[in-house]
Parts: sequence; structure tokens; C-alpha cells
Amino acid sequence: MTTPKDALDVEALRLAALADYHILDTPREAPFDDIVEVASIICNAPVAVINFIDRDRQWFKAVKGLSVRETPLDISICSHAIMQPGLFVVPDTTQDERFSSNPLVKGDPFLRFYAGALLESHDGHPLGTLCVLDYQPRDLEPQQRFALQALANQVMAHLALMRSHQQQKRLISELENARRKMANLAATDALTGLLNRRAFERRLRSTLALIKRGDRPAALLMIDIDNFKQINDTHGHPMGDKVIKRFAQRCLSIVRQADVLARWGGEEFILLMPSTTAGEAHQAAKRLRQLLAEKPMLADITEPLYVTASIGICALGDTSDLQERLRVVDQLLYQAKEQGRDCIVLEDPLSTPERA
Repeated sequence: MTTPKDALDVEALRLAALADYHILDTPREAPFDDIVEVASIICNAPVAVINFIDRDRQWFKAVKGLSVRETPLDISICSHAIMQPGLFVVPDTTQDERFSSNPLVKGDPFLRFYAGALLESHDGHPLGTLCVLDYQPRDLEPQQRFALQALANQVMAHLALMRSHQQQKRLISELENARRKMANLAATDALTGLLNRRAFERRLRSTLALIKRGDRPAALLMIDIDNFKQINDTHGHPMGDKVIKRFAQRCLSIVRQADVLARWGGEEFILLMPSTTAGEAHQAAKRLRQLLAEKPMLADITEPLYVTASIGICALGDTSDLQERLRVVDQLLYQAKEQGRDCIVLEDPLSTPERA
């Protein structure tokens, strides 16, 4: 015997199956409108409806002969039809105690005849009906009954195709999101979240190409945390990683949105500043040195840890070669470290190292 709890469970499964098709409250669509038109013609019925039985309403996906898109469930003949297998026919609603007092039978539009073919999910849950109605008592011929059920099968076939298409779109979207995430991971330094070396070189090539086509020159800065091995040896590698991450954040705080910062490797960082002269880049480098001098990198230890950085700066122009520029900025960084660290060296031979 079916208990009330069992009935509730079955209804919950039925509603879940209906929701899985994502059909409720969707706009009218020509394929469904065509099916109700054909059903009306074949069955010689003035009213034809594709409806779905929701929790507390009967909703019409397609309708001919009525001016509403939904009705309350308590006056729905179709809510009875979905409880029956196959085709449900009521030759005269006034002679059926289930419907004789229904306001749609007793009053306008005075429905007298009903025939509904079940719309059933692939796993056997009744979702609604394709039904035809008339204002006069009557019946359907065997060929009409067959055609109505065949049209109902076409409704479900179209719903299945729509759901498959929606699932395919979701899958494509998920795959695209996964591809973007993988591409981002491939281009990102795991510790700092900055671009990695390979991704930065691609961005640098693009910038150089734009400069060769007329964009303003750019500046390239190579930045190295001074005495980083000593930090690791004294405080341990976890603290060293924390310094790397916080140093990256300090660098980001002094750059513009258009600038591109990357972790070049180890404790080295590289910064591309589009549409920037070497002199303007020098000012940004000085701001970084000032920030490093003012705020400790680690304050949650016995003695606050301050760090310094050595920086090399070169220009990128319309005749620049990528590998040559990278060699030059690396040599400038090496000069800064050779000259005592905590200083900035520009490519311009007339400039002097900027010391703390």
C-alpha cells in the first residue's frame, strides 16, 4: 500500500524530473505551437494545449483556443490525466463526478470533452499532457487517438533534444572554463600569483611588436631581493616564501594597471612598463625602495625584517630585440648588486647608481 510519505517522495521525484527539462516559464516556441495546431486539426478540436503540471499550477507551453498560459492546479483536468497511463479521455465532463463541478465545465468556457496524451520523462515520470478539448460531448476515432499519442511522443522527443542541447552548452562552457583555468595556471607563478617567465616573455613580445608599429617606447625593470639566501638560512624557507609573496605585493602597489609584473625566478622579478621612459621607470623604482625602507617585510618576528632590492632599468624601442634587451637589463641588475646592492642602475651611461 502506498503511504502519504511514499506519495510525497514520488511527487518530489516527478517535480525534479520536470525541473530537469528547464521548460517552465519559457517563451512560446514555434515547434510546440505547430504541434498543438496539428493536434487541433487532426482531432477536429477547437482547443489544444501542451501543458506541464507544476507543484501548484498547470502551465501551458503552447495553447490554441484559450487566452491563458496557466491555471490553478485544483481546476486542472490534466492533473488527473497524468495519474493515468497512455491516453486519458473524458467524453462528457458533466457526466464525470471528478469534473462536473469544475468551474471550467460549469462556467465559461463550458468544456465538455477532454482527451489528453501523457507526456512522460525517459525514466517514467508524468510531466503533463498534450490535450485537446471541445465544447460538445464527443469521442476520438482510433486514428485520432493514435495521432494524439504520436504527437505527444514528438513533444517529448523535442524536449529531450532541447535538454541535450542545453547540457551540451553547459559542457562546452565548463570545458572552456577549465581550459581558461589551465591556461591561467600554465601562465601563473604558483607562489605569488604573478605571471611566470614564459607568460611574461609572450607579453613582452606583444609589447615590442606594438612599439615597432608605432606605440610609445616602454621600460623594462629587473628587480632582485637582496641577500635572500640569508633570509632563508636565518628564518627558514616558509618565511622566505612569505617574503617573496609580500615583496610581490609591494611591487604591485607601486605599479599601474597597464604595467606587467612577473616572477622571473627565485627572488628575481621583472616589470614591463608600457608607454614609459627609463626616467619615469626610475621614479617608480625609487618609490619601491622608499616603501621597502619604510615598512618591514616581516613584522611578526622577534626583530622586524626589512629587505632591500637591486634594480636594473633599460628602455624598449622600435629597434629593440627581445633577447638582447633581457641580457641588458640582467647586466644592469648585476651592476647594481656589484655596486653594493640596494641601488638602481639605468642603461643610460651618464646616470649614476641611486643608493639608499
